[in-house]
Amino acid sequence: MDYLKEIQGKTCHDHPYFNKMNTNTNTKRCVFVNGPVIVGAGPSGLAAAACLTAKGVQSLVVERCNCIASLWQLKTYNRLSLHLPKQFCELPLMSFPHDFPTYPTKQQFIKYLELYAMTFNIRPLFNQTVISANYDRNLGLWRIRTDTMTTTMTTSSTEYVTRWLIVATGENAEAVLPHIEGMEEFGGTIMHTSLYKSGEVFTRKKVLVVGCGNSGMEVCLDLCNHDATPSLVVRDTVHVLPREMLGKSTFGLSMWLLKWLPIRLVDRFLLITSRLLLGDTSRLGLDRPEIGPLELKNLSGKTPVLDVGTLAKIKSGDIKVCPGIKRLLKHHTVEFVNGQTEEYDAIILATGYKSNVPSWLKEKEMFSEKDGLPKRPFPNGWKGECGLYAVGFTKRGLLGASIDAKKIAEHIHQYFQ
Repeated sequence: MDYLKEIQGKTCHDHPYFNKMNTNTNTKRCVFVNGPVIVGAGPSGLAAAACLTAKGVQSLVVERCNCIASLWQLKTYNRLSLHLPKQFCELPLMSFPHDFPTYPTKQQFIKYLELYAMTFNIRPLFNQTVISANYDRNLGLWRIRTDTMTTTMTTSSTEYVTRWLIVATGENAEAVLPHIEGMEEFGGTIMHTSLYKSGEVFTRKKVLVVGCGNSGMEVCLDLCNHDATPSLVVRDTVHVLPREMLGKSTFGLSMWLLKWLPIRLVDRFLLITSRLLLGDTSRLGLDRPEIGPLELKNLSGKTPVLDVGTLAKIKSGDIKVCPGIKRLLKHHTVEFVNGQTEEYDAIILATGYKSNVPSWLKEKEMFSEKDGLPKRPFPNGWKGECGLYAVGFTKRGLLGASIDAKKIAEHIHQYFQ
């Protein structure tokens, strides 16, 4: 423990949560953190920090971007709103303002998160990109190295040393960008939904949206509303459900029914009701999986699409459903797997996101190197060995992140009693 003693013996107070020691004129430094280090200032990281604060445990949050909830603030489209009612999206210890609608907008959700951070005095260190995190078995501590680009365009490196590391970078840290044959020759715009803001720039243009999840469906609707002509590539089966049933949110109704009925019976109810309200989606090119929507969500994490108006546009012919892409050709041409070709001005990839944990966490027991998610399924994926924790990897959205955050805070709090 000599290394730790040296750090502690040469510190000066720099931040309310840690002490600092310069090692090379501010370009490299080592920091001993007296509480947990949380990597990521999204909703999951904020929830963990707030729960720790409520237990009297101060933490340090490091964030690679220049704001909290960077995915929401920087990489989402303008018309986005919460797909679930606000009571299912609250972070621990603080409700949404009463005057917020049932489905808060993107801007309202960001406002809520900013108020949340202010309420619990969460002050992340921004522009801190984690390069690596290693557990030093000689010290019994985690060593987390970050790089920061300074105003003079030089890199400043910091190593944080702590007993507890909370991984809160989430399931959506990096955009998934599939390689499609001929992308270099296509000639038109190709972008991921993380760069899409509004259909306004695509007015009177033909746009091909790849991916039929909630984002792909909603981007198609937004394009329609801005007088574009969208087509939707549907490669897999998909469950499309109405956002509300019988005057209640589909999600809320499902959670209530699961208290009394087995999941397969609830799935059967959802599918029958959806058929009555939406019709047979397979006639529109949207085949349903053989497994019900809730059971599929539990098994694979694949979320059903909650329809907000896209299906009506498909029925009216305003949105065309297409099969998978075989390859892209010159002159804005797309060849589909059925052999047909068509020209488009742009392609938008609604192909989702993935975890980036394997790129920086040097640990192979808790997280899978294949998908960057905890190996143990919910509800047991929140805790690893040697003071390592995960929050926001449950495939259950904000509700799952809140459950993890409470468990983590309770467990770490025991060391301070």
